[in-house]
Formats: sequence, structure tokens, C-alpha cells
Amino acid sequence: MSETTGRTFPLLPMLGHTKGKRSAVTCALKCDNACSGDVCNTSANGYFRDIASTAMSRRAALGLGAAGALAVVLGGAVTGGDAAVADSGNGLSDAAKKGFDKSKLKFTAIKPVDAAVDAFTVPEGFDWKPIIRWGDPLFADSPAFDLNAQTAAAQARQFGYNNDYTDILPIPGSKDRRAVLFTNHEYTNENIMLPEGFDPAEARAIGRAGHGLAVVELERKNKNKPWSYVQGAPLNRRFLTDTVYELTGPAAGTNLVKTIDDPAGRWIKGTLGNCAGGTTPWGTILSGEENFNGYFAAPGTSDGDKRYGITSKATTRQWELDEPRFDTRNSGYANETNRFGWIVEVDPFDPTSTPKKHSAMGRFKHEGANVIVSPSGRVVAYMGDDERFDYLYKFVSKGKYQAGDSKEARKNNMNLLSEGDLYVAKFTGDSPADIDGTGKLPADGAFDGTGEWLPLVVNGTSAVPGMTVPEVLVYTRLAADKVGPTKMDRCEDVEPNPRTGKVYVACTNNTDRGKPGKEGATEVNPRTLNRDGHVVEITEGREQTGTKFNWNLLLVAGDPSKNTSAYFSGFPADKVSPISCPDNVAFDSVGNLWISTDGAPGTIGYADGLFKVTLEGPERGKVEQFLAVPRDAETCGPIIHDEERTVFVSVQHPGEDGSFAAQNSFFPDYVPAGATPAAGAARAPRPSVVQVFRK
Repeated sequence: MSETTGRTFPLLPMLGHTKGKRSAVTCALKCDNACSGDVCNTSANGYFRDIASTAMSRRAALGLGAAGALAVVLGGAVTGGDAAVADSGNGLSDAAKKGFDKSKLKFTAIKPVDAAVDAFTVPEGFDWKPIIRWGDPLFADSPAFDLNAQTAAAQARQFGYNNDYTDILPIPGSKDRRAVLFTNHEYTNENIMLPEGFDPAEARAIGRAGHGLAVVELERKNKNKPWSYVQGAPLNRRFLTDTVYELTGPAAGTNLVKTIDDPAGRWIKGTLGNCAGGTTPWGTILSGEENFNGYFAAPGTSDGDKRYGITSKATTRQWELDEPRFDTRNSGYANETNRFGWIVEVDPFDPTSTPKKHSAMGRFKHEGANVIVSPSGRVVAYMGDDERFDYLYKFVSKGKYQAGDSKEARKNNMNLLSEGDLYVAKFTGDSPADIDGTGKLPADGAFDGTGEWLPLVVNGTSAVPGMTVPEVLVYTRLAADKVGPTKMDRCEDVEPNPRTGKVYVACTNNTDRGKPGKEGATEVNPRTLNRDGHVVEITEGREQTGTKFNWNLLLVAGDPSKNTSAYFSGFPADKVSPISCPDNVAFDSVGNLWISTDGAPGTIGYADGLFKVTLEGPERGKVEQFLAVPRDAETCGPIIHDEERTVFVSVQHPGEDGSFAAQNSFFPDYVPAGATPAAGAARAPRPSVVQVFRK
């Protein structure tokens, strides 16, 4: 970083190597240029033709424990609390019989929007409004946002940058008029946040304060009115890089996580690179620590460093200049990187609570975690490791969920993720001879097969030869390599459908598949040089704690007018919205799948957006685009309140490729048509949580 300009990313290895309008700046800041480096998974595992390899979901069935008794809630829509049961294969599931087309959220799909357009586009008859933006003041004493007078102290009291996972939970007793919003703040882009010549140390401090998590109270006049956030509300909270988290589970207190600052190995400062997440049945929020590797200067020589992409190259942000713990070469900090890469749990209804990091759920680049309760009462969480050729995981709790609002139930449920079994997925295709890497449909008419959850930790014992339980949990990638799971094309969000019990895995892309020395196509990852990604549908049956499953591909994404391998479960390809790079998923109250995308500008040339997908019946596989986000932006954290005809998304990194002096976007504070900005007024894009509603 230049000490005169305050720039924090002088090196852009992906510049000239990204496709279409994909930003090399995003690659540098979000994932430390992962695609420009070596693949982290160099294990021999899987390098052959085809690897033999009560449901509640994110925002599902929220019994908010001590927060107060609530109706069972799915994405804000009141539903029944019965356990969902997957279709047995004998005709349509109960959800389909009741009608996936019965959602109150009716719309006409928008046309694809060119990636260069700086606009937030919604269907005819709808409008949009930001709920909260980067820099908005959260507390009674927070300063108003001033683009030209930013400080780290101010940012720590304001809404953070690049909001990703988002959820909105009703506050008990508020009669639909108050709620609490949670979001995480994945990373910052000081190049468009701060002017040239900004003090470098203060710029780094502002960047640190822009990371973390936020809890914000919302209010509205009634359920037909948009939400607004409440400055100074009692539940408002920021989680910063010095916020203390409790490490739980078998790795806590071991020598693998101790540092000079924390000789007990149980108390960790901060959370980094948070991406997607999930909401638990007991009303807490889970957030996944993903691309933490780029924040650390390190030797980069150990097997652990290499497998997690931790290198000796200069860091982009250079926080090690301010805090020695970000340089693991410093005495006493060798284990600091081992303290990141976990699932974080936050209680949004208790502003005095200590957030947790759960070692029992494994350490990798977590996209998120989505929790269900099996009919046996054990909690099951699904998790994707967002890296090329990495794996899909499942956690099953030792303890059982207790319904109700008692202190006993609350205490029990708050510890469910601290102890349990950890598995990794192996997929077997039933048509391996038909998979040639082009995405051509097998002769049997489907990409499908069976699968197995391979044990890593079971009944408190390591199932990986030569590794202890703490070693398996701290070095989960290395442990998984040893048992032979299936290498995936960046499995990101993984969520069970609360209406059918089926699990959906968004595989964003993998342009390295099939390159020399890299694994070729498999039936569950059927395309080489996979730019557009695909969606896997998993059926486990009623008891999700088992180790066997069936699977098929719901979508093989792409623009069917340009890519003949695009597949939509047999639905006519000329009647769908083009879709590429599926990232986050959500469900509406009747079980339709909604997909937000990240990377479409670089693959099909259109802006990223949010898409509805019908899952069953004659229109299974029908994709309809609901909205498109502005120039350079990504669509994150979708929430579907179809009963109220309202949708929420987090808009991340708008205008990413600009500079402070020449911005690429002015979202969301656009100047009305015919008006001009005030003379000399500085303007910048502001990542925001947006609500879309009927006019």
C-alpha cells in the first residue's frame, strides 16, 4: 500500500484475466485473488472419471426461545410447524399438491439487464427503497455519515460495509410493527470509500471498523408499509474486530488455537470474511467465516497454510502494520489463523450476549450454515466450502432440540452446535460413461445418482486415521482429503426446503475443472471450464441424520440462447430467464426456490439478480428473474416475504471497479431525473439492504 495515497490494493493479479465485466478489484478484496493462485485442494482424492463417491431452514420455524413465544415463521410468513417430509417419489410432494403457484407474490419476469447499467431494476408494479446503507448511524451518539469526514471511531458506530447474509426477525408482541435485522459485513473497498491522500493508518482503521456484523431494530406503521431502521434502539449492535467471541467445542482450549493474547485458547477477537449464514430454530443467527486467509501475513509453508490458501505474499490490507496478531510470523501468534474459518452464532435479541464460534462444525471457508431439526430431535446443519474443488459438509448435533420458551430449553438449544458429528459428502453418478465435460444430458435424461455422508467425527471420536478430534476440526480440509469425498464446483449456500425436506446446493462455478492436472467432469459437476455453475437437489428422506441420500441436478445454469448445455430439469430452455453463478438461496412460504447470483456480469454479460425457480409440477425448472442489481454489484441475503408481497436483498459492492474521484455507481442515492447534484457534493455508492414491495 502506498503511504501517500492510502490505497490498499495496488496488486490486481486478476486484471485482464476476468471474463466480461467481472471486477478484478472484487477478486482482490473479497477472496484474495483465489482464482489467480494454485488450487488449494491438491489431494489425489477424486482425480478420476466419476467419483464413487421436522425440516426447518434458514429463516425457518423460529421458536425464539427467551426472546418470547412466537408463531412459527418462515421468511416472515406464518406457517405450520410440522416437520417437512421429502417426496417419497410416488407422485408430487404435499407442497406441490397444495400448489407452488399459490404464492401471493405474483410478478412478470424482468428482461435481463446489461451489466453496465447503474440501476436497481424491479418488475412492473413494484417499487424499492433502502432500509439501511453503509455509514447510517446506529446509536444515539453516532455521528451522521459524512463521506468527506470519515473516521474509524465514526464507522464503528455506523452501519458497516458490504452487507451480505441478512435476515429480519419479528420482535415478539410488536403486532408486525417491529423487527430486528441482522447482517454481516464481508469486506471493504477503500478505493471507492476514501479520497486520494487519506492517512494510511486511519484508512486501515476505517476498513477494520467496516468489517464485522450488525444488529439493527426496524419499525413500520403496519405490514403493508416499508420498514425503516431505528437509530438508538436498544437492540442495535455492532460486532467489530475487537469484539470477543467464545470458542466452543472440542478444539477450544487446545494448543492448536492458543496465542500469546489468549493462552486459554477460548476467547477470539473479531470475525473476518463473513459471507452467507442461517437462522436457527431457537432464534439465533449463524454467519460463515469465509475468505479469512487474505488478512494474514504468514510463513505459508505448512500443510495447513497451503490447504487454506494462506501464503507468504504481502497482504492487501496490511493490518499487520497495526496489530501484530495479523502476522503469524510474530512470536506467540502462530495459531492466529486457526481462530478463523468457523461458524459464528449470535443472539440478536440479547445485546449483552457473547457471540460464539463453534469448532464442532469444522473449520474451512464457510459460505454459511443452515439448520433444521430432524424428526428425532437432533439438529442438522448443512455447510458448503466455497473454494474450487472443495467439499460439502453436514453436522449432526449430539443433543436434541427442546421446543418452548423456558430457560431450560433456551440453555439446551444454545449449546446444540457445540458437540456432535461431522460428515463430508461423496456423490456417485449413475451415468458415468455419458459424462464428457460438455454438459450434455446423459442418456437416462437426468444428471442424478446416490450419495453418502462420510464420517469425520462420530460419537466424539475421530474417524480420520492419524488425526485427533481437535486436529480434524481445526484442519477439516486436510481431514476430509483423507476420506475421499467429492470435489465440488464451489458449493456455496446450502439450504433445506421447509416444505419438502429436499436440500439445495448452489455450486457457483469452477473454471479450472478439466484443466491440465485438475479433475475433469463428474456427473454431479458435469461441465469442464464451468463458468455458469449449477444447483444440486438432495433427497435424504424423513430422517436427515442418516448417511445415505439421492441427488439430481435441478439446474445447469447459463444463457440458453448462447449455451446449449444449460439445463432446467426439462423445462423449455427458451422460456426461462438466463441465470449464471448461483450463490445464495431462499424459499417462499409455499416452497418455491429463490436464487441470488454473484458473477453473471463476467459470464453472460448481464447484471446479477434474484430469480424464482419452480420446483415441482409441470413448470419444474422454470426460472423467472425478479430483480437486477446495479453496476458491479452482487445480490446477497435474499428474504422472501411473499405473504406480504415483499422481497429483501442485500446489495454488495456496487460500483466496485470505480475510484473515489470517478465512481462507477451512485446506488442507492440516485439523483432524480432532471435534477443535478449539489455543486461540489461528493457522492459514492453505498452497499445497502433493500426492500422491494408492491406500489
